[in-house]
Amino acid sequence: MTRTNTRLARERRHTRVRATISGTPAKPRLNIFRSLNHIYVQVIDDSTGNTLVAAGTLDEALQKSGKKTKMEEAKAVGKLLAERAVEKGIKQVVFDRGGYQYHGRVKALADAAREAGLKF
Repeated sequence: MTRTNTRLARERRHTRVRATISGTPAKPRLNIFRSLNHIYVQVIDDSTGNTLVAAGTLDEALQKSGKKTKMEEAKAVGKLLAERAVEKGIKQVVFDRGGYQYHGRVKALADAAREAGLKF
């Protein structure tokens, strides 16, 4: 009997998603990484391999606001990322859920980013 390694399974799913999704200068890729305690987001231009905008729960702007639940933190990260992206002139992105299911913190982050002005 074999055991499924959840990290490897997520990486396989992410590779499968990345086969069809790619960020361009006009529509960069919004990538999510979720750990047990934190969530990190990047907007990436895959043609050059550069990260254009990034945010995460360890960001100083979010650390000052005090203790929150993981869902509230995900919403705050999504809003912060969208504000930073709009400042840099990025209005449209391609959403890359990173192999995670689209519910919970991933969905909360995406909804907050949409409300703050990003279009997926």
